[in-house]
Amino acid sequence: MGIRVYKPTTPGRRKSSVQTFDDVTSKRPLKSLTTHKKQRAGRAMNGKISVRHKGGGSRRHIRLIDWKFDKLEIPAIVQTIEYDPNRGARLALIAYADGEKRYMLAPQGVEVGSTIIVSEEKGDPNPGCRFPLEKIPEGMNIYNIELQPGKGGQMVRGAGASATLLAIEGKWATVKLPSGEVRMVLKNCMASIGNVSNPDWRLIRWGKAGRSRNRGIRPTVRGKVMNPVDHPHGGGEGSNPIGLKRPKTPTGKPALGVKTRRKQPGDKLIIRRRNHKKKK
Repeated sequence: MGIRVYKPTTPGRRKSSVQTFDDVTSKRPLKSLTTHKKQRAGRAMNGKISVRHKGGGSRRHIRLIDWKFDKLEIPAIVQTIEYDPNRGARLALIAYADGEKRYMLAPQGVEVGSTIIVSEEKGDPNPGCRFPLEKIPEGMNIYNIELQPGKGGQMVRGAGASATLLAIEGKWATVKLPSGEVRMVLKNCMASIGNVSNPDWRLIRWGKAGRSRNRGIRPTVRGKVMNPVDHPHGGGEGSNPIGLKRPKTPTGKPALGVKTRRKQPGDKLIIRRRNHKKKK
């Protein structure tokens, strides 16, 4: 994929860029592998806003992506490379030898006609092929990594992302994630070879507010320009500080620099945090 920059014929065009979609080979998705996406506008089941700045946006359809890859030892041929409005990466429509079709995250470098295979044994490390971590050569780039065997890929799925397999020791594999975090994963977990497609997606400059609204992103308003009833930072006359010892969220909890990550059972498997400080 490339990035196209237009001449600044209007204020909205100035400093904005768009995708060229050179790598996309099909304009319409396979209807049997799509479903409707219900608009929730960042609201929880009780109807209250749980995630701010979400709502509106263009209508989208969900592509049913195969995360588990449970068809082993059956070669599949890439039929199309498609655009997905729900993510930055491209999707590949693959057809197995038995006739079944599925969507998968397209790796960088895969083309129409390429062969994809999922195996529990060691095979050729071609982009898109999927093997257990213990069967992948050390130092390879991988993506769509499982955390529990058979659960499906959960990590490293963003456009252009890839992790690095560092070592295999005992029943664990050491993986370096795109964030810089180094953690251990069971060596019988599956992972795909290569990098996620469309690495230029992060270089797009959206240019104007309307393009963000089409993506379902609503405006962000500073707390200090609100009224006291709407935000703890609100109130006062003119341009004044927040008047508190430390910043707070709209619900009154400490913000900016406060750790929000909850303790997880898998924290003990993290060798090095994303801030490159050793775990104590």
